Amino acid sequence: MNTARDIGDVLLKVEDISLSFGGVQALRDVTFEVRAREVLGIIGPNGAGKSSMLNVINGFYHPDEGRITYKGTTRTAMRPHEAARQGIARTFQNIALFKGMSTLDNIMTGRNTMMHRNFLWQALYLGPARTEELEHRGAVERIIDFLEIEAIRKTPVGRLPYGLQKRVELGRALAAEPELLLLDEPMAGMNLEEKEDMCRFILDVNDEFGTTIALIEHDMAVVMDICDRVVVLDYGRKIADGSPDQVRADQGVVDAYLGVSHG
Repeated sequence: MNTARDIGDVLLKVEDISLSFGGVQALRDVTFEVRAREVLGIIGPNGAGKSSMLNVINGFYHPDEGRITYKGTTRTAMRPHEAARQGIARTFQNIALFKGMSTLDNIMTGRNTMMHRNFLWQALYLGPARTEELEHRGAVERIIDFLEIEAIRKTPVGRLPYGLQKRVELGRALAAEPELLLLDEPMAGMNLEEKEDMCRFILDVNDEFGTTIALIEHDMAVVMDICDRVVVLDYGRKIADGSPDQVRADQGVVDAYLGVSHG
């Protein structure tokens, strides 16, 4: 499934990032790049620091040391709403949807940072606010068509099976029209058919929208199949960075997954 893509220049550069909680070191001097239009896999054993890395990139965590350069601008910290406005969207390891709201309304929440009319206009639903909402709703309907979830557009997401909830969460992230999409275990808990569907949609997002994707995933077959490049973390440190074939053959990666790297 992994085919050659038109990989561009560096979009995001992570340099010497360190992060700790109390006395626990989550990340230690981690450096890597994400290039425009690539699909980057971030892998590693449990507790390796993968989700912490995504949280640093989109501003949920502020690193103790290091810096991040995104689209040529270097920073040490960013708030999540700032990251969203600059084109970084995120899904989560645990589904974070509004269970009582419909599929359509959940995906609409992904457009919030793009709505410009003030609260009074929106409350009255008059004039420009109505025009703006119709435009956003049209964009959401296109995402629903793209993800093939028309049949559940009015269904409360709490009633949906797990795999479809994951697809709705992907739709909400896409609604923000991200340049960089961060996916935290998008296929966790899925059966084989659901994984195949999600792989297809991830590749279609990359291909049709040109979206750069960085994903955390434990299924090695998936990572090796859809990713252009793989970064491996172990105990908060980067231990490998290369093509899927290079990473698969790296003895340090093999040892980490067998639990013998610190023996």
